[in-house]
Amino acid sequence: MRARRIIITRQGRHSPHHRFAHMVFLFTMLVSVVLALTMLIVTLGMLVLYATGVIDLPIVPNLMLPTVIWAVASFGVGIITAALVSRVPLRPLQRLMDGMSGLARGEYATRLSDGHSTVGRRLTESFNTLATELENTEMLRSDFVNNFSHEFKTPIVSILGFARLLKRADLPEEKREEYLDIILSEATRLTDMAENVLNLAKIEKQLILTEISEFNLSEQIRTCILLLEKKWERKKLEIAFDEYEYRCTGNEELLKQVWINLLDNAVKFAPEGSRVTVCIASEPDKIAVSVASTGAEIAEETRKRIFEKFYQGDSSHATEGTGLGLAIVGRIVQLHKGEVDVSYRDGCNVFTVSFPQPLFAEEE
Repeated sequence: MRARRIIITRQGRHSPHHRFAHMVFLFTMLVSVVLALTMLIVTLGMLVLYATGVIDLPIVPNLMLPTVIWAVASFGVGIITAALVSRVPLRPLQRLMDGMSGLARGEYATRLSDGHSTVGRRLTESFNTLATELENTEMLRSDFVNNFSHEFKTPIVSILGFARLLKRADLPEEKREEYLDIILSEATRLTDMAENVLNLAKIEKQLILTEISEFNLSEQIRTCILLLEKKWERKKLEIAFDEYEYRCTGNEELLKQVWINLLDNAVKFAPEGSRVTVCIASEPDKIAVSVASTGAEIAEETRKRIFEKFYQGDSSHATEGTGLGLAIVGRIVQLHKGEVDVSYRDGCNVFTVSFPQPLFAEEE
């Protein structure tokens, strides 16, 4: 309890208004010291000049008295003027301190009004930009927690429910097998979610692309398509892929995550019985991979934010996912100094990844 009382006392003594008054006081004292030194130097200079005969003031019998009076009067006027005028340039700092206190309390909607001075406007713009980014980050974090909690809870509830049913002695064998398959499927779903979170955390900390090698890009994409075979066969989808062989350089393991996430996203949202097309295009200094799937056009607002971490365009939870897959894609492509975008062409949502590199391609 004693430590708590000390903390509260400190917060009261260092409130924004108290700090502003303290700044005005320090500024006034600084100006006062400068004035005092100036008066002292001027007075000593006049005395030296008078004593050496450089200047002659016969009508003033005592130079010291008027000089001291003039210095004291100037000093007093300077203090009063500094105390009044200092509030004007320091006022933007006062508004900034009030705003920072609001952000520290979690009031991320805090904004400053435009200042009248150049310094005030620059402080206002910088603060408002910071507050906007913090507000957006907090909203994304909150959405992610809600979405992830929902997605994480659903398979756990399924696993618990079907595990209880398996304990029934009179359960038919075919039902037992069915329930075991559901438990395995939900457990796999949990594993995938945990793996996505770990992958995102890992690549976000990575600043330099490592383990770069040359590999067969076409073969890698074919492998990714086979890994998702159960998913696209369940929806009776047709997968179309190039007949050409392309080689490229990059981090093979990271790029594999890109193709798996893009293909999984396309399969997830493609209508049953439709088609998913994967194309590779090469230029002298870069390579591009496109994954297109038929379906409703992705909304403009969603397209702008679809590669942000934690963002999930489908807030109704009608489809599985946590909004991390495309964030992983965006970060990996960024590490390869490439670009990824989404467009809508000929009734298809097209995700295109392109990145520069020496390219080797040959036709079978």
